[in-house]
Parts: sequence; C-alpha cells; structure tokens
Amino acid sequence: MIFVGKYAGFCPGVQRAVDKAEELAEKKTSGSIYTLGMLIHNKTVVGELEKKGVKMLAEEELDRIYAQAQEGMDQTVILRAHGVVKQVADRLFRWQKECHFFHVVDCTCPYVKKIHEIVEKNATPDGVLVVFGDPEHPEVKGICSYAKGKVIVVRNVHELKSYNLLNDEAILVSQTTQKLSEWKKCQNFFENYCTNGKIFDTICSVTENRQKEAVEMCRKADALLVIGSKESSNTMKLYEVAKKNCPHAFLTEDGKDLDRLPSDVHKLGITAGASTPGRIIEEVHKKMNEILENENFEELLNESFRTLNTGDTVTGVISSVSPAELTVDLGTKVTGVIPFDEVAEDSGTDLTKTYKVGDTVTARAIRVSDVEGMAVLSVKQAERGSSFKKLLNAYDEGEVLTGKVTEVVKGGLVVSCKYNRVFIPAGQSGVPKEGDLNELKGQTVRFKLIDMDTERNRAVGSIRSVEREERKAKLEEFWANIEVGKTYVGKVKSLTSFGAFVDLGGIDGMVHTSELSWTKIKNPSEVVSVGQEVSVYVKAFDREKKRISLGYKKAEDDPWVIFTSRYAVGDVVPVKIVSFMPFGAFAEVLPGADGLIHISQIADKRVAKPSDELQIGQVVDAKIVGIDEEKKKISLSIRALLEPEAEITEEAGETEETEETAE
Repeated sequence: MIFVGKYAGFCPGVQRAVDKAEELAEKKTSGSIYTLGMLIHNKTVVGELEKKGVKMLAEEELDRIYAQAQEGMDQTVILRAHGVVKQVADRLFRWQKECHFFHVVDCTCPYVKKIHEIVEKNATPDGVLVVFGDPEHPEVKGICSYAKGKVIVVRNVHELKSYNLLNDEAILVSQTTQKLSEWKKCQNFFENYCTNGKIFDTICSVTENRQKEAVEMCRKADALLVIGSKESSNTMKLYEVAKKNCPHAFLTEDGKDLDRLPSDVHKLGITAGASTPGRIIEEVHKKMNEILENENFEELLNESFRTLNTGDTVTGVISSVSPAELTVDLGTKVTGVIPFDEVAEDSGTDLTKTYKVGDTVTARAIRVSDVEGMAVLSVKQAERGSSFKKLLNAYDEGEVLTGKVTEVVKGGLVVSCKYNRVFIPAGQSGVPKEGDLNELKGQTVRFKLIDMDTERNRAVGSIRSVEREERKAKLEEFWANIEVGKTYVGKVKSLTSFGAFVDLGGIDGMVHTSELSWTKIKNPSEVVSVGQEVSVYVKAFDREKKRISLGYKKAEDDPWVIFTSRYAVGDVVPVKIVSFMPFGAFAEVLPGADGLIHISQIADKRVAKPSDELQIGQVVDAKIVGIDEEKKKISLSIRALLEPEAEITEEAGETEETEETAE
C-alpha cells in the first residue's frame, strides 16, 4: 500500500517561479534570460530550464550582463524564489530604470518578501535581529541584509541560548523552510528570556503543513520516502522529521537509487520537498508500486516457512482473554501467551474489559519453546521502543501528555506513560516545597516533557509547566472577557481593614468595605468570612495593573429601595431612636434607612433638647411627613400623631429649612 502526501511537491512560491521562467523562455525572441543563482534547489528542473534557454548566472557576472544591455542587447535577470540580498536587488532595479534593454523579473517567494518587510520595519539600528536558519542559505543571507543593526543567525535553540539577549531590543524571525519543532523551542526560549523581544512567526504555512503531515504519515506507514534534493533546506528538514518518527526513512532525488525496500515495509508513505515537481513524484510512485508488488509475492512464499525466535516482534490475533493473561494466535506452530505483567500498565487493569477475542496485538517474544509449543510475549517490550519515539515527537511538538503516578522516589515522582517511565522532579510536580508528594501517587496527571536522553531512553517531565500554561491561558481568557457589571462566583481569600479579597479563579479582586453592606460596618468580617463562596460583580478594572474592584451589596437590598417600596408620606411606622442632634433626633425606620424627627416635631410643646423627651434605643410611633427622593431623606413627626394635621403641615417648611441649615 502506498499513499502520497497532500502537501508533497511544489509550493505556490516555487510553482510561481518555475511557471514564470518557462513563460519567459517561450516568449523569448531575442536576448538572453538568466536566473541569479539556482531558481529553485532542484537540479532536474534547473537543467530543463537551461535546455529552454534560461541560464544560471553568478553574482560576479552581473556587471558583464549589464554592460551588454547598455550596448543594446536584451538581458533579463530572474530573481530566485529564495530572494537576493537587498544591495543586489536595489542595484538591479536601479539598472532597470537606467537601461531600456535591462529587465528584472522578481520571483521571490511572497513569504520571503514578507520577512524582508518585517525586518526592514522592525529591526532598529540599536536592536538585534535573530534569524533561525542556515547562515549559508541564500534566503537567510537575503533576510539579514535588510537589518540595520546587529544580526545573529542560529541553527537551533542551543545556539540561541549561548547569546545574552536579556535586555536587548531583539526580534526573532525564521527561515521559511525550517523545522517546525525546533522553531517552537526557539520561540518558547525567546519569549521567556527576552523581555524586550518580538517574535514573528515566519515559517511558511505550506512548510508547516507538510511537516505535520509527514509526522501523521509516519504513524500510519512502515516507511516514509522523501523526494527532493539534498541542497533543498525544506527537503532536508522533512527528511529529519521522517528519520525521527518512522522505522524506515529514505531520501531520493528521483527514485533511481532505490531498487528494493526492507521486507517489513508493507505500507509506504511518499512526501516531497517544495522544489520537487509533480512529474518526478509520479515516476517514483510508479516505481515503488512495482517494487512492493514483487516483494509481496516473495513474502507470501516465505510466510509458509515462518518460525519464531526470541526477540522477534510479532502481530497476532487474541484467541482468549482471562484476568491473568492473553492467548494469541500467531499463525505459527507455537501459541503466544502474554502474562498480565507484560501487557498491563496499571496493576488495577482488568484485561477482560480492556481486550476482547479477535483484537489484534503486537508483542515481542521473550521466551520461545518449540517443545511446549508456546511463546511468552511482552506487549510492554514491543511498545517501549516505538512509544519512546512517540515521546520524542511529543517533546518536539510540546504536546501535553497524560500518565499515572506509579512511584514516589528520591527527588520526585515516576509517571507511567505509553509503557515508558517518565521522571518528574519534585520542583516540577506542582506540589509546594513543604507538601507531600505521596498525595499524587496513583493519580492521573497531565505533564509536558522538558528533557529527553535518547541514548539511555530516559524522559523528564513537568506537571508544573502544564499548570502554569493552563493558568496563563485562563487568565488571558479572563481579561479578554471581563466587563463592568459582569457577575462572578468566587471565594473570599483574605480580609483586611479596608475590604475583602475574592479569588475569581486564579485572579483576585477587591470588595471595599463600603461595597460589602448598605449599613455602616467596622470590619469586613461582619459580612463575610475567609473561604466563603460569594457572588460579586465588577465595578471597575485596570487591565494594565491587573486590578479589579468588585461590588457585593445588591441594588435590591438597598434600604432606600426597600423603604420607598413599602412606605409613603402619611404612613405611621414604629421607629427606633438611634442618635441626638441639637436640632432633633434620628430614628431608624429600617436597618440602613434613618429619618429625622425635627425638634419641633418631637412633642406638642416646646422642647429644649431631644433627650428631654426621648431615649436612645426607645421605639416610638412616628408619621412620615416628607420623603426627599433626590437626597434620600425622610422627615418624621411624633407631634403629628398628637395634633391636627393642618398645624403640622404649616411647620413642614420650617422643619426642612432648619435641617438643611444644620447640615
């Protein structure tokens, strides 16, 4: 079986350059056509263009070509897909303006031109341009030429770490055809280390898609064939991806160097670099089909003589399942048996629920007895090698993995993941320094790989990094959606003399004391307590300073709202005397709603001072004689209940005037 990648072959930028060169060759009636350097990194295509009259030109020959144009000979120079350095481009376009017979056709890939614009706009004379790429590649040389200040070119994150960019005004860009996984590592380091840095994601989307597709193909295929030139950057990066993720990886320019495939290859994936034309991909596809058909016949012949040896990896069909073991039909003269410990990742696994008769399973033979007619197999040993490659891929992609904590060891934890042991240092466990790591034993955790030792097949992970990223994403979402008036349910985190801090889920907001209650309180603890779940709403926020002011008291609980909904002028209500002033007494109508009994309204006789007739805490009946909606003030009268209403009305104006003057 053979399948070809959707993104294999010419990318739009390369196709555009080749089409333009062929179009110029067809229309040419006089003069010469040149490409400045290799138009694309494919010798076959370059050779075919040369046969059509499109020759390759070195930069040193430009002066000679221009001199011929000045003598009246038509000369056309095509700028390659990778672009050229700024000084050369500027000179060529200037010559085109000055000489009628000199022509420049710019076939620079649009993605590359975009990087030129980014660098020209953002790389300042005092700043640093960091380019992730091959310093000898023409595209990288062209990018660097647009910088105004210091330039650094790095091939990987290790080279990037060797530079001190902590306080520099730096920008980071990538060559369009670089390896995606390494670019992500560079981005992560640069983002965390360069406080004044800017990152521009400039890997070509087609390159990115092609590499992601190659990883997926590796998972489905026994082998991956990459077609393209060794001089092509994107082809070589594609080949690196294949080697890392597939048991068999091959690189060929045209398929002529491949006569057979390994015997264990039944599914072949084919992909190709951006400089590989579709015609070559089709030719290689046809040849691989013929090879596989011939080898499949040989395999069927050999299958009848198949034997099993210790160390072989085999695939069979489960014929019976018990809690202790699996029995497997291997299609040989021996029956396979997989003990519980050689298949279960977890001691709590129930084989009868995890596997069923008819399932296919791959395992490694760890003991074979022809006499007993039995082979003891291990799924764990078979999976460990391939699953470690999956861990490597997860490490490159920054993938979040899931595993179960099986041990607490000196200095950290051991997590079982994909039949591999992953060590989580205590500092990366997410457990506080004084906390107990044993609390995580037996739990399923999410983590990222932070270091891989391929020589010893060892992996180191971090739970804390996942928690930190998730917390960061949660905060970004919170600040993106916050708005005044929005309601949240949170927990009271701490109390101070001026208010309560509420945890809204990773970020704290403050409820000022005045916002806790409609009545005056001395301490927030009178209303809320630490750990209490409360419903709050946003009154104001500052995204820059990360501050949030919250409200707790509700409008419907406003004493004034309650008062006006219950009472009106003329109502008689029981009130409690709460304080005295020279001009009268204040009485509580409702908690938080006080009214004034003017001194003239306390009795039906002249009163020297309120305390002569009333006592603090005393409850008396009073009549509501005035409600000021605007100022939220209540006028009360005891005298109104003792004298005719007409007399009280005459003095109402005096009462309000006296109150205003006193205030």
